[in-house]
Amino acid sequence: MPPIALMTTVLYIGTQDPAGMGIALAQFDSETGALSQPRLIAPTRDPAFITIHPDGFLYVCNTGTPGGVSSFAIERTSGALTFLNHKPAVGRGPSHIALDRTGRFVLDANYGGGYVEIHERLTDGSLGRQTAFVQHSGSSVHPQRQTKPYAHWFGVDPSNRFALAADLGTDRIVIYRFDAATGALAAHEPPHASVRPGSGPRHIAWHPNGRFMYAIQELSNEIIAYEWDSSRGTLKEVQTAATLPADFDATNTAAEIAVHGSGQFLYASNRGHDSIAVYALDPSSGRLTLREHVATKGATPRHFVFDPTQRWLIVSNQEGNNLVVFRIDERAGTLKAHGDPVPLTRPMSLVFLPAPAGR
Repeated sequence: MPPIALMTTVLYIGTQDPAGMGIALAQFDSETGALSQPRLIAPTRDPAFITIHPDGFLYVCNTGTPGGVSSFAIERTSGALTFLNHKPAVGRGPSHIALDRTGRFVLDANYGGGYVEIHERLTDGSLGRQTAFVQHSGSSVHPQRQTKPYAHWFGVDPSNRFALAADLGTDRIVIYRFDAATGALAAHEPPHASVRPGSGPRHIAWHPNGRFMYAIQELSNEIIAYEWDSSRGTLKEVQTAATLPADFDATNTAAEIAVHGSGQFLYASNRGHDSIAVYALDPSSGRLTLREHVATKGATPRHFVFDPTQRWLIVSNQEGNNLVVFRIDERAGTLKAHGDPVPLTRPMSLVFLPAPAGR
């Protein structure tokens, strides 16, 4: 592969294109907002969510059947990926993958199986032994989507002392005690925070100050803001905000959520309304104020990511088969589409290659 161009950053994209499924690479210029045409560089089955260790390793959850989690080494000069190993799932694969704050452990939420698990990360970047496995139980009120547990997101809190799971099927945000030395999970009291029946917790985002957590609800199309007590591991609900305009009455499922690095803005995607909802954040109370809804220029915006400068937001329109770049207004947080959509069949998760640890 050719070397990475100067002044650009590598963007990895999972694509579930049946004709070329795997991890694609594109280059992004943070000065101009130009995104290159992605090219497939590593085949892998049903890639869903991706995360990267700063030392140069990529982890992806393979969400099909059979599924699991896979590891790759990154060649920094070209961005090329070398497959390391794969850990199979029990049945259908996971929907989310994350690292703990030390980077020693890889956490994944298995949607179809309704469980969460953790693997150690070995020194060569490959996935090692399983350090934790917890099967969720229960259900909720939706007759199709909540007949059993559906663990959708799993990650640690900013203190790295707790691990939280958003379970769409049980309408719970499950809280575990996390041992950063061993990768083990332990039961916590209270064991979870419940949401209104039929809400469907999907993904979680943390405020940079560590005091607030935001959970997007896939089925009710809402964001719940919580105050997080990192000493006790407890959530206190602050506000519930809609992701949709009040006059929209068609089918929609909320998807991704992220807090801007400045801590001033929050973004959420709507699949059906096909928009990004933009909110201002109050850093003292954690409350949200809606600023705007911006059309994503494509159907089913599954995921989006900020570039390393936090001046741009890139959206993957899964059914629109494209990637769209938006410029972020640094004062208002509002979005403006930049350039033409970049075609890519069934794009899923997006992740930028970070600078090496210690730089």
